[in-house]
Formats: sequence, structure tokens, C-alpha cells
Amino acid sequence: MATVTYAKASRIYPGNPRPAVDSLDLQIADGEFLVLVGPSGCGKSTSLRMLAGLEEIDSGAIYIDETDVTNVPPKARDIAMVFQNYALYPHMTVYENMAFALKLRKTPKPEIDRRVKDAARLLDMDEGLLGRKPKALSGGQRQRVAMGRAIVREPQVFLMDEPLSNLDAKLRVQTRAQIAALQQRLGVTTVYVTHDQVEAMTMGDRVAVLLDGILQQVDAPRALYDRPANMFVAGFIGSPAMNIRTVRLTDTGADFGGLLVPLTSEQVAAARADGGNDKVTVGFRPEHTELVGASDGGIPVVVELVEELGSDAYVHGHAALNGDSTKDTLVVRTDGRVVPRMGETVFLRPRVGSHHVFHAVTGDRL
Repeated sequence: MATVTYAKASRIYPGNPRPAVDSLDLQIADGEFLVLVGPSGCGKSTSLRMLAGLEEIDSGAIYIDETDVTNVPPKARDIAMVFQNYALYPHMTVYENMAFALKLRKTPKPEIDRRVKDAARLLDMDEGLLGRKPKALSGGQRQRVAMGRAIVREPQVFLMDEPLSNLDAKLRVQTRAQIAALQQRLGVTTVYVTHDQVEAMTMGDRVAVLLDGILQQVDAPRALYDRPANMFVAGFIGSPAMNIRTVRLTDTGADFGGLLVPLTSEQVAAARADGGNDKVTVGFRPEHTELVGASDGGIPVVVELVEELGSDAYVHGHAALNGDSTKDTLVVRTDGRVVPRMGETVFLRPRVGSHHVFHAVTGDRL
């Protein structure tokens, strides 16, 4: 087992003035499952490849335990990586694929056999599968072979680069639960990259959110959901995304389409600082919003789309906030058995105390 530390690690690709990874400071505990998540191009895969030694580090350092591995070749870092495309040798059997790295290390044959068969049992792969070649396997089976190849090496750190992205939706849900359970059983420090925030929230002990190469927030999944550090994290974490709007600021709160969202005097002062003036950004999640009667002080919304999911439904509609006639789409989760019709006007209201408030210019949480 091992800890992993990124110490202001940066990567700048030639010809690109902006770093792909910008002064990343991140500490990963021994045995922790940490997920790197963010939109395409945010630097998450580059961060993983820097740890693997597949990308150079232009400044800063990376440590595994107390050892500086910044300039250590990949094969000497004692890590194992699972790739998005599985990277299996097509001419080798499953057994040979899993044993290949051990043969290169000149591991004794009885030890290779023990490790491969132990890994196969751990991954619920029957022995008949070990004699097949990759072309005779399903996507889920290939993914398990790639996992097994990493497990037999018994590394200090597992690195996983979007290993579920080639699987269908049902198999992804099943396999992500298996990977999380497997990591708990093995107790090996794991860094996992995904663009899927649902995957990140359900698998990681902690989740690190990146944008444009910069670490935005790292915390437990529940903390990211309850107290996002800024507007980007608030909009990225959660599905459907949080309703976020910049509205007029008053001395007592935010005027959200005629609905006053109460703010403390400290929040009002902070919102007006740094060029915020009389604007503030307010967010509330669809699941923290309810449909109310016309006389109950809700925001009028014209229904444009209803997504019926069985027990729940998501109602999408547009509202004219603060007299603005432009369409401003809002989403509310409601009972799936009684849903409004398209074109109908409904009234929605955030539950008391469920709102999030951000600076209109910097995007930071107030």
C-alpha cells in the first residue's frame, strides 16, 4: 500500500500556452479510492498519466509514499494501470494476458499460476474463461481480464482511466459496484478517472473535480453535493444539474423571479464586493424544489418537457426571471404519477434553506 502526493505538479504541452494540469496539489491516503472527474479536456487523464510516468512533469513533483517518482521510469514505479480500451493482446489467451507482466519479471511459474487463478476467482471468472482469447469475450469479460492483469501484479497503486466507458448502461452500473467492492477488499490505493459524475459519486471515497487543469474541489461525495465550493462544482455535481441563475440582489436577499431568497447581511456584503454590485448567483437542485399552488408564492413556469421515470418525473420549463422575457429553463423533480401537461403553467418553489449562493463574478460560494 502507499500514499500518493501531487506537489504543485504541472504539465504544459508544446504549442499550448495554458497548462493541461496547473500546479496540482493533491494528497491521496493509503488505501483510498480517489476519483478524478471533470469535463473533457479538464486534465484528469493527463494527471493520471503523470502519476504513471507516461507524461512528463514540467514543474512540481509526484511522490509515492516518501519517494519522489517524478523522474522514475514507469516500470519502476510499482503501479498497475487499467486502460479505457483494455489493451489486451489479441493473440494471447486470458491466462497469458494476465500472466504476461509476471513472466517479464521472471516470476516463478507456480507463483504466476497461483496469482492468476486467485485473481480469476476474485473477479468471478471461471477457469474455462482462462483459455479463451479476447475476441471470444464480451466487453464486460474483457474489462475483468484487464482488471485481473492489474491485480496479479500486486502493485502499490492502481490507476484506472475510464475503464467502464465502453460498456453498455446496465453493465456499467453492475461493474462499477463490483470495482468499488473489489477495491475495498484489496485495500490498494486507487486513482480512478471518469467524466461521469454519477460514477464518481457512487464509487469514490473522495472526489477531485478539475476544470481547465485546475483543481476546483476535493472532498467526500456528500460534501461536494451539499456544499459545492463554486458555481462550476455546483453545476457539474448532481443529475439533473442544479438550477443556477444570476439575479437581482436586494438588502435582504435575492429576487428570484419575484420570490425572495433570504440572505444574511454577511452574504449580501460579500456578494457586492469584488465587482458583484447588485447581482448574485443563486442555485437550487431539482430534487429540492416542489410544485405549489398559484397562490403559494412560487415561480411561474411554462412546461416544455416532462421526463417520466416511473416513480419520479422531471418537469422542464421556462420562466421570465426579474422581468427578463428570455427563456430561462428550470427543472423540478415531482411525483411521477401526477405530472403536468406540456404548455401548462405550473408554480415551483425551492424548499426552505435548500438554496446555494455564489458570487456573480468570481463564482465562489458565499
